[in-house]
Amino acid sequence: MRRISTNMPNDDIQYRLRRQEEGLSAIQSKIGSQKRIQELRDDPLAASHAVRYESYLARLERFEQNTLYARDHFRQADIYIHNAVDVMQRIRDLSVQGANGIYSKDDLRNIAVEVNELLKELVSISNSVGPDGNRIFAGDKAFTEPFRIVEGTIQGGGESMVVNVEYRGSGPNRSVEITDRTYAELDIGGGEAFWAEKMQIFSSTDASGWQAQAPGAFYIDGREIPVTPGDTLPALVAKINESSAPVKAYIDPDSRGIALEGTNPHLIRLEDKQGSRTLEELGLIQFNNDPSAPNWNPSARVSGGSVFDMVLRLRDALFRGDQDFTGSQGIGGIDLALQNLETRLADIGSRQERAELAWTRLNQEIPNTASYLARESALDMAEAATDLAQMDFAHKAALQTAAKIVPPTLLDFLR
Repeated sequence: MRRISTNMPNDDIQYRLRRQEEGLSAIQSKIGSQKRIQELRDDPLAASHAVRYESYLARLERFEQNTLYARDHFRQADIYIHNAVDVMQRIRDLSVQGANGIYSKDDLRNIAVEVNELLKELVSISNSVGPDGNRIFAGDKAFTEPFRIVEGTIQGGGESMVVNVEYRGSGPNRSVEITDRTYAELDIGGGEAFWAEKMQIFSSTDASGWQAQAPGAFYIDGREIPVTPGDTLPALVAKINESSAPVKAYIDPDSRGIALEGTNPHLIRLEDKQGSRTLEELGLIQFNNDPSAPNWNPSARVSGGSVFDMVLRLRDALFRGDQDFTGSQGIGGIDLALQNLETRLADIGSRQERAELAWTRLNQEIPNTASYLARESALDMAEAATDLAQMDFAHKAALQTAAKIVPPTLLDFLR
């Protein structure tokens, strides 16, 4: 029961006016934000849909940025590998020229000097830095120079000649998410792009009686191979062959140790998992404090060279004046290097095409999702403007009416 008093009309009018002011403020806030849902109670069902659409739209925009980065990265890698192919084509032309038998040893030495300079250019290409400041062919060691030149003297050559090119980078471990739980490999490491021959690693350790004593694991080219107690060498060979690592394993009949061979030209990377010594016990690797340095066991036989090894072999033959080697193994090694570079170009092209397709699909999906979000939460500006005008008119009319209804106060008499 309400008490009838002289203040009752004043209180009621003020209450109604404040309600109108709240309505005006709410519609002005909606117009300012261009969203019809300011609080969950405005439309609980639409608000739940809008939250899902906003979250999905943010993920799509992140995926779009990832695909753009991947596409640009692949374009840069494609450019540099094309440059490497051009250099290798020039080296091959020089090798054919040096093997035709009409040049003297001095002429062959001059050709070798040019090959040496082209080798330096090839190393420079392999150490290229992308526009983001990362080394393109260093794998996940993005700020490490992947290839390092070792200089010295060689037979028939002058001083300060390239005698070796060491790989200091890592494998292609970086990847980007281009759709929900779908990743694209970002890198092609220098151990993949600039390799020529299929590697072979033969252990000299007799492992016929070897048996795993404790659980562990090891990595081959970044793929983890689990080891369980009781595993023997044949069981380990089977696990390696069943894994996704690009190598095949078998038991060497001469040494009765394990042997690994790459299924494609690349630098095989071997690493024991922390706390495990499986590969070390099998005689493939040795402990090395420098993780960037080769860690082969000194007793293991390792074969399979890089693109730079093929060029060095050819250059040394030219310095010696060995036309027979130049025309056979020299040209053959260069052809292997060119073949792998062209294979990597095709790989980069397919990755770039996938990134382009993903980017195109995302650019169709993002506007669609934005339209779904607008349907649930966007404000109809024409309707909102009409409502604002009506509420403003009603508020002004209420103020005028209240001015006539509210009785005079002592302040009115004092004026």
